[in-house]
Amino acid sequence: SISQESLYATVHSIVVGQINAKSGQIYFPFMYVLFMFILVNNLIGMVPYSFASTSHFILTFSLSFTVVLGATILGLSKHGLKFFSLFVPAGCPLALLPLLVLIEFISYLARNVSLGLRLAANILSGHMLLNILSGFTYNIMTSGLIFFFLGLFPLAFIIAFSGLELGIAFIQAQVFVVLSCSYIKDGLDLH
Repeated sequence: SISQESLYATVHSIVVGQINAKSGQIYFPFMYVLFMFILVNNLIGMVPYSFASTSHFILTFSLSFTVVLGATILGLSKHGLKFFSLFVPAGCPLALLPLLVLIEFISYLARNVSLGLRLAANILSGHMLLNILSGFTYNIMTSGLIFFFLGLFPLAFIIAFSGLELGIAFIQAQVFVVLSCSYIKDGLDLH
């Protein structure tokens, strides 16, 4: 269908744009499956009384750990010990080298946490807000006839916010893939 082709083209342009035209083709199938997995799980979470698996940290941290570990192994296998030059900023004074290498190493390790935390926190916060607003609206609308009509305003807000959550489902899948491609590019090109 047109929507599937559009998603395919979107992910393909992300992968080719982030990595490069030649190497990006190798990693495109993995990135496409990753994008679709996150997107479908985000969209399933939008169905009432369903479970958003991407709102749980164990899943998102597992995905992010796999991507970062794979990018690290890729970099080590391609560049050997030169891979560690990734932690040395260009033009760094020798006196600051130990401190900057430590900072770069910590930021490299933080990729796991930030990639997984970003996805889970965004999905979880949106679902929690919808849950709270839905409960509030239900309590108002079941309190009497006058309150039923007053409850239409928060109900309209919930419907609008659900539309925003659908957009966030797509954006979070895209952000995860963009950052994953960026980490793979770091492993391939060392900067």
